[in-house]
Amino acid sequence: MGYVYAVLGGGRQGTAAAYDMAKSGDADAVLIADISWENAVKSCDRVNALLNKKIAQPFKLDVTDRKSLQNFLNEVDSFLSAVPYWYNLKITEAAIEAKANMCDLGGNTELVKEQLKLDEKAKEAGIAVIPDCGQVPGMGTSLVVYAMSLLDKPEEVYMWDGGIPQNPVPPFNYILTFNIAGLTNEYYGTAKFLKDYKVVEVPTFREEDYELVSFPEPIGELEAFVTSGGTSTAPWTFEGKIKTFINKTLRHKGHFVQWKTLMDFGFLEEEPIEIRGVKISPREVLHALAEPKLKAKEKDKDIVIVRVKVLGEKDGKKAEALVEVIDYYDEETGFTAMNRTTGWDGSIVAIMNAKGITKRGVNPVEIGVPADVFVEELKKRGINVSEKVSYLT
Repeated sequence: MGYVYAVLGGGRQGTAAAYDMAKSGDADAVLIADISWENAVKSCDRVNALLNKKIAQPFKLDVTDRKSLQNFLNEVDSFLSAVPYWYNLKITEAAIEAKANMCDLGGNTELVKEQLKLDEKAKEAGIAVIPDCGQVPGMGTSLVVYAMSLLDKPEEVYMWDGGIPQNPVPPFNYILTFNIAGLTNEYYGTAKFLKDYKVVEVPTFREEDYELVSFPEPIGELEAFVTSGGTSTAPWTFEGKIKTFINKTLRHKGHFVQWKTLMDFGFLEEEPIEIRGVKISPREVLHALAEPKLKAKEKDKDIVIVRVKVLGEKDGKKAEALVEVIDYYDEETGFTAMNRTTGWDGSIVAIMNAKGITKRGVNPVEIGVPADVFVEELKKRGINVSEKVSYLT
Protein backbone atom coordinates (compact mmCIF):
# COMPACT_ATOMS: atom_id res chain seq x y z
CA MET A 1 0.00 0.00 0.00
CA GLY A 2 1.35 3.38 -1.02
CA TYR A 3 0.77 6.73 0.64
CA VAL A 4 -0.13 10.21 -0.56
CA TYR A 5 2.21 12.74 1.03
CA ALA A 6 2.15 16.51 0.80
CA VAL A 7 4.44 19.41 1.52
CA LEU A 8 3.12 22.90 2.20
CA GLY A 9 5.76 25.30 0.89
CA GLY A 10 7.93 24.50 -2.11
CA GLY A 11 11.08 26.23 -0.87
CA ARG A 12 14.49 24.77 -0.05
CA GLN A 13 13.48 22.56 2.86
CA GLY A 14 10.10 21.63 1.40
CA THR A 15 11.69 20.42 -1.83
CA ALA A 16 14.24 18.32 0.06
CA ALA A 17 11.43 16.80 2.15
CA ALA A 18 9.33 16.01 -0.92
CA TYR A 19 12.29 14.27 -2.55
CA ASP A 20 12.82 12.08 0.50
CA MET A 21 9.11 11.26 0.84
CA ALA A 22 9.05 10.19 -2.82
CA LYS A 23 12.24 8.17 -2.51
CA SER A 24 11.87 6.56 0.94
CA GLY A 25 8.20 6.77 1.96
CA ASP A 26 6.44 4.12 -0.17
CA ALA A 27 4.73 7.01 -1.91
CA ASP A 28 2.07 6.82 -4.57
CA ALA A 29 2.25 10.60 -4.93
CA VAL A 30 3.82 13.65 -3.32
CA LEU A 31 1.82 16.87 -3.60
CA ILE A 32 3.78 20.12 -3.36
CA ALA A 33 1.58 23.11 -2.58
CA ASP A 34 2.72 26.72 -2.62
CA ILE A 35 1.03 30.09 -2.85
CA SER A 36 3.21 30.58 -5.96
CA TRP A 37 2.35 28.21 -8.81
CA GLU A 38 5.82 28.88 -10.23
CA ASN A 39 7.51 27.75 -6.98
CA ALA A 40 5.35 24.61 -6.79
CA VAL A 41 6.17 23.66 -10.39
CA LYS A 42 9.89 24.35 -9.93
CA SER A 43 9.99 22.23 -6.78
CA CYS A 44 8.15 19.33 -8.46
CA ASP A 45 10.36 19.50 -11.54
CA ARG A 46 13.46 19.16 -9.38
CA VAL A 47 12.09 16.19 -7.41
CA ASN A 48 10.90 14.41 -10.55
CA ALA A 49 14.20 15.02 -12.36
CA LEU A 50 16.26 13.69 -9.46
CA LEU A 51 14.14 10.54 -9.19
CA ASN A 52 13.55 10.19 -12.94
CA LYS A 53 9.81 9.68 -12.51
CA LYS A 54 6.68 11.84 -12.31
CA ILE A 55 5.69 11.40 -8.68
CA ALA A 56 5.59 15.01 -7.44
CA GLN A 57 2.53 17.07 -8.41
CA PRO A 58 2.27 20.87 -8.07
CA PHE A 59 -0.65 22.72 -6.47
CA LYS A 60 -1.33 26.42 -6.00
CA LEU A 61 -2.60 26.89 -2.44
CA ASP A 62 -2.99 29.73 0.03
CA VAL A 63 -2.72 28.11 3.49
CA THR A 64 -4.75 30.97 4.99
CA ASP A 65 -7.75 29.89 2.87
CA ARG A 66 -9.17 27.38 5.33
CA LYS A 67 -11.66 25.75 2.97
CA SER A 68 -9.12 25.27 0.18
CA LEU A 69 -6.54 23.97 2.65
CA GLN A 70 -8.94 21.44 4.14
CA ASN A 71 -10.08 20.24 0.72
CA PHE A 72 -6.44 19.77 -0.25
CA LEU A 73 -5.62 17.84 2.94
CA ASN A 74 -8.66 15.56 2.56
CA GLU A 75 -6.72 13.64 -0.10
CA VAL A 76 -3.50 13.37 1.95
CA ASP A 77 -2.27 10.65 4.33
CA SER A 78 0.58 12.66 5.87
CA PHE A 79 2.16 16.04 5.26
CA LEU A 80 4.88 18.44 6.31
CA SER A 81 4.22 22.13 6.84
CA ALA A 82 7.30 23.97 5.58
CA VAL A 83 5.68 27.41 5.63
CA PRO A 84 6.52 30.11 8.23
CA TYR A 85 5.72 28.97 11.78
CA TRP A 86 2.95 31.51 12.42
CA TYR A 87 0.60 29.60 10.08
CA ASN A 88 1.00 26.25 11.85
CA LEU A 89 -1.74 26.51 14.48
CA LYS A 90 -4.48 27.05 11.90
CA ILE A 91 -2.92 24.37 9.70
CA THR A 92 -3.04 21.95 12.66
CA GLU A 93 -6.76 22.63 13.07
CA ALA A 94 -7.32 21.95 9.37
CA ALA A 95 -5.25 18.74 9.56
CA ILE A 96 -7.44 17.44 12.38
CA GLU A 97 -10.61 18.21 10.43
CA ALA A 98 -9.19 16.47 7.36
CA LYS A 99 -7.76 13.58 9.41
CA ALA A 100 -4.34 14.07 7.80
CA ASN A 101 -1.18 13.31 9.79
CA MET A 102 0.99 16.39 10.20
CA CYS A 103 4.44 17.55 11.18
CA ASP A 104 6.01 20.96 10.72
CA LEU A 105 9.36 22.74 10.74
CA GLY A 106 8.24 24.84 13.72
CA GLY A 107 10.24 27.79 14.91
CA ASN A 108 8.33 29.17 17.88
CA THR A 109 7.89 27.32 21.18
CA GLU A 110 4.90 29.35 22.40
CA LEU A 111 2.97 28.47 19.25
CA VAL A 112 3.95 24.79 19.67
CA LYS A 113 2.37 24.89 23.14
CA GLU A 114 -0.88 26.07 21.54
CA GLN A 115 -0.72 23.18 19.09
CA LEU A 116 -0.26 20.73 21.98
CA LYS A 117 -3.61 21.85 23.40
CA LEU A 118 -5.26 20.16 20.41
CA ASP A 119 -4.02 16.73 21.55
CA GLU A 120 -7.42 15.23 22.39
CA LYS A 121 -8.96 16.38 19.10
CA ALA A 122 -6.09 14.82 17.16
CA LYS A 123 -6.50 11.55 19.09
CA GLU A 124 -10.20 11.51 18.26
CA ALA A 125 -9.32 12.02 14.60
CA GLY A 126 -6.84 9.12 14.85
CA ILE A 127 -3.89 11.15 13.57
CA ALA A 128 -0.42 12.14 14.72
CA VAL A 129 0.69 15.78 14.82
CA ILE A 130 4.32 16.51 15.72
CA PRO A 131 5.52 20.13 15.68
CA ASP A 132 9.10 21.45 15.55
CA CYS A 133 10.59 18.81 13.23
CA GLY A 134 13.44 20.81 11.74
CA GLN A 135 17.16 20.46 12.29
CA VAL A 136 17.22 21.88 15.83
CA PRO A 137 14.74 21.51 17.35
CA GLY A 138 13.74 18.31 15.62
CA MET A 139 16.66 16.13 14.59
CA GLY A 140 18.67 17.46 17.52
CA THR A 141 15.83 16.63 19.92
CA SER A 142 15.75 13.01 18.74
CA LEU A 143 19.54 12.78 19.02
CA VAL A 144 19.26 14.04 22.61
CA VAL A 145 16.68 11.38 23.47
CA TYR A 146 18.84 8.75 21.77
CA ALA A 147 21.98 9.84 23.64
CA MET A 148 20.07 9.79 26.93
CA SER A 149 18.98 6.20 26.21
CA LEU A 150 22.64 5.11 26.05
CA LEU A 151 23.00 5.72 29.80
CA ASP A 152 21.10 4.06 32.64
CA LYS A 153 20.65 7.36 34.44
CA PRO A 154 21.10 10.53 32.33
CA GLU A 155 21.61 13.66 34.42
CA GLU A 156 23.10 16.44 32.31
CA VAL A 157 22.49 17.20 28.63
CA TYR A 158 24.59 19.55 26.49
CA MET A 159 23.90 20.15 22.80
CA TRP A 160 25.87 22.23 20.30
CA ASP A 161 24.56 22.68 16.77
CA GLY A 162 24.83 24.87 13.72
CA GLY A 163 24.94 25.21 9.98
CA ILE A 164 28.13 26.81 8.66
CA PRO A 165 29.81 27.31 5.26
CA GLN A 166 32.53 24.86 4.27
CA ASN A 167 34.54 27.76 2.87
CA PRO A 168 33.81 30.86 4.97
CA VAL A 169 34.22 34.13 3.08
CA PRO A 170 34.87 37.40 4.97
CA PRO A 171 33.43 39.64 6.24
CA PHE A 172 30.47 37.47 7.32
CA ASN A 173 31.92 33.91 7.20
CA TYR A 174 28.32 32.71 7.05
CA ILE A 175 25.75 31.65 4.47
CA LEU A 176 21.99 31.61 4.93
CA THR A 177 20.48 28.27 3.90
CA PHE A 178 16.98 29.00 5.24
CA ASN A 179 14.64 31.96 5.65
CA ILE A 180 16.27 34.91 7.42
CA ALA A 181 13.16 35.38 9.58
CA GLY A 182 13.97 32.00 11.13
CA LEU A 183 17.50 33.16 11.91
CA THR A 184 16.51 36.42 13.59
CA ASN A 185 13.73 34.62 15.48
CA GLU A 186 16.41 32.33 16.96
CA TYR A 187 18.77 35.16 17.80
CA TYR A 188 16.29 37.34 19.66
CA GLY A 189 14.77 36.81 23.11
CA THR A 190 15.47 34.10 25.65
CA ALA A 191 16.33 30.42 25.59
CA LYS A 192 14.64 27.87 27.84
CA PHE A 193 17.05 25.52 29.62
CA LEU A 194 17.09 23.23 32.64
CA LYS A 195 19.25 24.11 35.62
CA ASP A 196 18.99 22.20 38.91
CA TYR A 197 16.00 20.28 37.48
CA LYS A 198 13.99 23.47 36.85
CA VAL A 199 13.14 25.40 33.67
CA VAL A 200 15.03 28.68 33.49
CA GLU A 201 15.17 31.53 30.96
CA VAL A 202 18.57 32.57 29.62
CA PRO A 203 18.92 35.67 27.40
CA THR A 204 20.48 35.12 23.97
CA PHE A 205 23.93 36.40 23.01
CA ARG A 206 25.31 36.81 26.54
CA GLU A 207 29.09 37.11 26.61
CA GLU A 208 29.26 34.96 29.74
CA ASP A 209 27.80 31.99 27.83
CA TYR A 210 30.25 32.31 24.93
CA GLU A 211 32.74 29.47 24.44
CA LEU A 212 35.02 27.91 21.83
CA VAL A 213 34.45 24.27 20.83
CA SER A 214 36.93 22.09 18.91
CA PHE A 215 36.03 19.78 16.02
CA PRO A 216 38.16 17.57 13.76
CA GLU A 217 39.93 19.30 10.87
CA PRO A 218 39.13 20.81 8.48
CA ILE A 219 36.40 22.29 10.70
CA GLY A 220 38.63 23.30 13.61
CA GLU A 221 37.56 25.62 16.39
CA LEU A 222 34.07 27.16 16.36
CA GLU A 223 32.39 29.65 18.63
CA ALA A 224 29.26 28.67 20.58
CA PHE A 225 26.67 30.91 22.19
CA VAL A 226 23.06 30.88 23.35
CA THR A 227 20.20 31.43 20.91
CA SER A 228 16.50 30.75 21.46
CA GLY A 229 14.14 27.95 20.48
CA GLY A 230 16.59 25.09 20.08
CA THR A 231 15.26 23.14 23.04
CA SER A 232 11.57 23.68 22.16
CA THR A 233 9.33 21.92 24.72
CA ALA A 234 12.00 19.49 26.00
CA PRO A 235 12.85 21.49 29.16
CA TRP A 236 9.23 21.16 30.35
CA THR A 237 9.08 17.50 29.33
CA PHE A 238 12.26 16.68 31.29
CA GLU A 239 11.75 19.10 34.18
CA GLY A 240 12.39 17.31 37.47
CA LYS A 241 14.01 14.38 35.64
CA ILE A 242 17.15 15.93 34.17
CA LYS A 243 19.37 18.26 36.16
CA THR A 244 20.81 20.23 33.24
CA PHE A 245 19.79 20.82 29.63
CA ILE A 246 21.75 23.47 27.69
CA ASN A 247 21.90 24.19 23.95
CA LYS A 248 24.30 26.50 22.10
CA THR A 249 24.61 27.53 18.45
CA LEU A 250 27.85 26.96 16.51
CA ARG A 251 29.34 29.49 14.09
CA HIS A 252 32.70 30.40 12.58
CA LYS A 253 34.68 32.87 14.70
CA GLY A 254 33.58 36.50 14.44
CA HIS A 255 29.86 35.84 13.96
CA PHE A 256 28.98 36.45 17.58
CA VAL A 257 30.44 39.95 17.80
CA GLN A 258 28.91 41.00 14.45
CA TRP A 259 25.38 40.05 15.47
CA LYS A 260 25.79 41.20 19.06
CA THR A 261 26.59 44.66 17.66
CA LEU A 262 23.46 44.62 15.49
CA MET A 263 21.38 43.59 18.50
CA ASP A 264 22.88 46.30 20.68
CA PHE A 265 21.95 48.88 18.03
CA GLY A 266 18.34 47.59 18.04
CA PHE A 267 18.23 46.07 14.55
CA LEU A 268 16.46 42.94 15.78
CA GLU A 269 13.60 44.86 17.40
CA GLU A 270 10.22 44.31 15.73
CA GLU A 271 8.39 47.38 17.06
CA PRO A 272 8.18 49.93 14.20
CA ILE A 273 10.04 53.19 14.56
CA GLU A 274 9.27 56.40 12.68
CA ILE A 275 11.82 57.72 10.20
CA ARG A 276 10.93 60.87 8.27
CA GLY A 277 7.24 60.22 8.76
CA VAL A 278 7.41 56.55 7.78
CA LYS A 279 6.96 53.74 10.32
CA ILE A 280 9.12 50.69 9.75
CA SER A 281 10.31 47.70 11.77
CA PRO A 282 14.10 47.66 12.36
CA ARG A 283 14.07 43.88 11.91
CA GLU A 284 12.43 44.18 8.49
CA VAL A 285 15.14 46.67 7.49
CA LEU A 286 17.78 44.19 8.65
CA HIS A 287 16.12 41.39 6.68
CA ALA A 288 16.03 43.49 3.51
CA LEU A 289 19.68 44.50 3.84
CA ALA A 290 21.20 41.27 5.12
CA GLU A 291 19.42 38.49 3.25
CA PRO A 292 20.81 39.32 -0.23
CA LYS A 293 24.33 39.39 1.21
CA LEU A 294 24.01 36.19 3.26
CA LYS A 295 21.77 34.03 1.06
CA ALA A 296 23.54 30.89 -0.11
CA LYS A 297 24.39 30.85 -3.80
CA GLU A 298 23.92 27.78 -5.95
CA LYS A 299 27.46 26.48 -5.50
CA ASP A 300 27.91 27.42 -1.83
CA LYS A 301 28.61 24.30 0.21
CA ASP A 302 27.74 23.93 3.87
CA ILE A 303 28.22 21.74 6.92
CA VAL A 304 25.68 20.93 9.63
CA ILE A 305 26.93 19.84 13.03
CA VAL A 306 24.95 18.48 15.97
CA ARG A 307 26.93 17.31 18.99
CA VAL A 308 25.13 15.93 22.06
CA LYS A 309 26.93 15.11 25.29
CA VAL A 310 25.05 13.43 28.13
CA LEU A 311 26.57 12.89 31.57
CA GLY A 312 25.16 10.41 34.05
CA GLU A 313 25.55 6.79 35.12
CA LYS A 314 25.89 3.44 33.37
CA ASP A 315 26.40 0.11 35.13
CA GLY A 316 26.63 1.97 38.43
CA LYS A 317 29.57 4.10 37.21
CA LYS A 318 29.80 7.73 36.12
CA ALA A 319 29.66 7.82 32.33
CA GLU A 320 29.40 10.06 29.28
CA ALA A 321 27.45 9.41 26.08
CA LEU A 322 28.51 11.37 22.99
CA VAL A 323 26.36 11.37 19.84
CA GLU A 324 27.35 13.45 16.84
CA VAL A 325 26.23 14.24 13.31
CA ILE A 326 28.50 16.09 10.89
CA ASP A 327 26.82 16.31 7.50
CA TYR A 328 28.01 17.92 4.27
CA TYR A 329 26.53 19.40 1.11
CA ASP A 330 25.51 16.54 -1.19
CA GLU A 331 27.28 16.78 -4.55
CA GLU A 332 25.02 14.17 -6.17
CA THR A 333 21.64 15.79 -5.50
CA GLY A 334 22.69 19.40 -4.89
CA PHE A 335 20.93 19.39 -1.52
CA THR A 336 22.70 21.36 1.17
CA ALA A 337 23.52 19.80 4.53
CA MET A 338 20.80 22.07 5.97
CA ASN A 339 18.30 20.69 3.42
CA ARG A 340 19.23 17.14 4.38
CA THR A 341 19.10 17.64 8.14
CA THR A 342 16.01 19.86 8.12
CA GLY A 343 13.86 18.77 5.20
CA TRP A 344 14.72 15.11 5.62
CA ASP A 345 13.99 15.25 9.34
CA GLY A 346 10.51 16.53 8.52
CA SER A 347 10.14 13.84 5.88
CA ILE A 348 11.23 11.03 8.21
CA VAL A 349 8.63 12.08 10.77
CA ALA A 350 5.94 12.46 8.08
CA ILE A 351 6.68 8.93 6.88
CA MET A 352 6.60 7.60 10.47
CA ASN A 353 3.26 9.38 10.96
CA ALA A 354 1.81 7.78 7.82
CA LYS A 355 2.96 4.30 8.86
CA GLY A 356 1.62 4.58 12.42
CA ILE A 357 5.07 4.45 14.04
CA THR A 358 4.61 7.70 15.96
CA LYS A 359 2.26 8.31 18.85
CA ARG A 360 -1.25 9.50 17.94
CA GLY A 361 -2.42 12.92 19.15
CA VAL A 362 -0.36 16.11 19.25
CA ASN A 363 3.01 15.34 20.82
CA PRO A 364 6.41 17.02 20.94
CA VAL A 365 9.31 15.27 19.20
CA GLU A 366 10.80 13.97 22.45
CA ILE A 367 7.57 12.08 23.23
CA GLY A 368 6.09 11.30 19.82
CA VAL A 369 9.11 10.13 17.81
CA PRO A 370 10.92 6.87 18.72
CA ALA A 371 14.54 8.05 18.76
CA ASP A 372 16.14 4.69 17.96
CA VAL A 373 14.00 4.28 14.83
CA PHE A 374 14.72 7.87 13.84
CA VAL A 375 18.50 7.37 14.12
CA GLU A 376 18.30 4.25 11.94
CA GLU A 377 16.39 6.24 9.33
CA LEU A 378 19.09 8.93 9.31
CA LYS A 379 21.74 6.26 8.72
CA LYS A 380 19.74 4.74 5.84
CA ARG A 381 19.90 8.15 4.14
CA GLY A 382 23.67 8.38 4.42
CA ILE A 383 23.69 10.76 7.38
CA ASN A 384 26.44 9.51 9.64
CA VAL A 385 25.54 9.28 13.34
CA SER A 386 28.52 8.51 15.56
CA GLU A 387 28.04 7.37 19.14
CA LYS A 388 30.36 6.60 22.02
CA VAL A 389 29.88 5.76 25.69
CA SER A 390 32.84 6.29 28.03
CA TYR A 391 33.22 5.60 31.72
CA LEU A 392 34.52 8.57 33.71
CA THR A 393 37.02 8.09 36.54
